[in-house]
Amino acid sequence: MPDLVKAAKALSDEARLRILNLLLERECCVCEVMQVLDISQTRASRNLNILYDAGFLKLRREGLWAYYSVDKTSLDDYLSLFLDAVKRGLTENKVADLDRARLKDAQRLGPQCCNPSKTKEVTRA
Repeated sequence: MPDLVKAAKALSDEARLRILNLLLERECCVCEVMQVLDISQTRASRNLNILYDAGFLKLRREGLWAYYSVDKTSLDDYLSLFLDAVKRGLTENKVADLDRARLKDAQRLGPQCCNPSKTKEVTRA
């Protein structure tokens, strides 16, 4: 039951729903989330970590850069149901549509952020 509560709490924030909306489109680094949502690095990282800890995301690191994506392959059944509900809830949502449009123009900042070499997958403990 604690995992279910953690997942529900992770989805109880508008910023985290908007972040999931972006990550359902594609992998994003923290700087892209910051640009699209117009939030600080601290707030973006904190919300991404909450979604990661709840089991929705996977994390890939390149040096100091962190790249997040929806963990579609190893989601528990209840997390998949939550994710489907979020997708449906954001369909034809004006804020979600605008965020997806902004994502197309978001840029990965910094030299390592754009370099796909030397990557490693981070596993949840």
